[in-house]
Amino acid sequence: MAARLSRGSLRLGVRLCAPCPVRSVRCSHSGGMERPEAPFAKKLTDIGIRRIFSSEHDIFRKSVRKFFQEEVIPYHTEWEKAGEVSRELWEKAGKQGLLGINTEEHHGGVGGDFYSAAIVWEEQAYSNCTGPGFSLHSNIVIPYISNYGSEEQIKRFIPQMTAGKCISALAMTEPGAGSDLQGIKTNAKKDGSDWILNGSKVFITNGWLSDVVLVMSVTNREARSLAHGISLFLVENGMKGFIKGRKLNKMGLKAQDTAELFFEDVRLPASALLGEENKGFYYIMKQLPQERLVIADIGISACEFMFEETRNYIKQRKAFGKPLAHMQTVQHKLAELKTRICVTRAFVDSCLQLREEKRLDSATAAMAKYWASELQNSVAYDCVQLHGGWGYMWEYPIAKTLCLRAG
Repeated sequence: MAARLSRGSLRLGVRLCAPCPVRSVRCSHSGGMERPEAPFAKKLTDIGIRRIFSSEHDIFRKSVRKFFQEEVIPYHTEWEKAGEVSRELWEKAGKQGLLGINTEEHHGGVGGDFYSAAIVWEEQAYSNCTGPGFSLHSNIVIPYISNYGSEEQIKRFIPQMTAGKCISALAMTEPGAGSDLQGIKTNAKKDGSDWILNGSKVFITNGWLSDVVLVMSVTNREARSLAHGISLFLVENGMKGFIKGRKLNKMGLKAQDTAELFFEDVRLPASALLGEENKGFYYIMKQLPQERLVIADIGISACEFMFEETRNYIKQRKAFGKPLAHMQTVQHKLAELKTRICVTRAFVDSCLQLREEKRLDSATAAMAKYWASELQNSVAYDCVQLHGGWGYMWEYPIAKTLCLRAG
């Protein structure tokens, strides 16, 4: 893993060593003192803070931050108009070692720890660029294949996915079944050794650019409950009957391609089945803690970005002859926001540590997702208000954060 990550970092002018376990974390640039937590940092987005990370993680974070500053931010407005990012970006991310980080090397991944994977989605949140669907690809779809796929599926897909040459999507939501996964209508019926897939999916992230889609489908309607009759299939772009509908025009997440997908008598070979037949719902439940934690950490990272963006704005903006930052009412609101953000960050970081130690349970992950998501919504509203009318102008980054919550 060290070699893979080092090669990526050297392209950005820094050298990265293998991440150290959290037990040995010491801040190499603080005279051996333990690393400061977020409340004591100059900025909530500073590099070199939070005890779960090491100095090796800091080097990696610098390289990731530079990647987003140079390869994503300058082009994001263009991608917002197009409704998708470029495929070239995916391949650049693959060459940089930013995809499939927490997947084992022998499966074709980078072989890094979970903290390194978290750095990528945190830095994307700090860049305020929602277009690249890296986190879903690397931390949701790839783990399904790595954990439940056959040796053939692992060898065929994961190396290409880690390289950014095979973009993945997860197709669960349907027009008539959103969070109620047991209400899905998409079905697959056996025809000899093959499967015939029919149905449709909607709101699919990476759906338009996808090369392979992990599709949730009913395979046994006679099961004692639908949860016992669901399977997962790997459907590849170009298969006859697999149709990509329009890119959906959303309120937010403008650069993130989101599509509707249709399956009309798609013939799938037996090798397209992921894991065991009728075990799909079980696999989904097993993966939920990590998926919830990813959403929670992205949410609190977005809060940290919004806070720093707003703090910087009120230091410069003047009203009644003085900067907004000198007004006590504004100071009180900032203090309240920072308190809520730092408390949530401590909880989410404890969840990240639990996940790295393979001890994170579903209930704790659900709490983190719920709390961080609610906070993100609240912080976005408050920060827009602190910007006044300018908070609703698209050229101000804070406006996009409010639309992100709407999206």
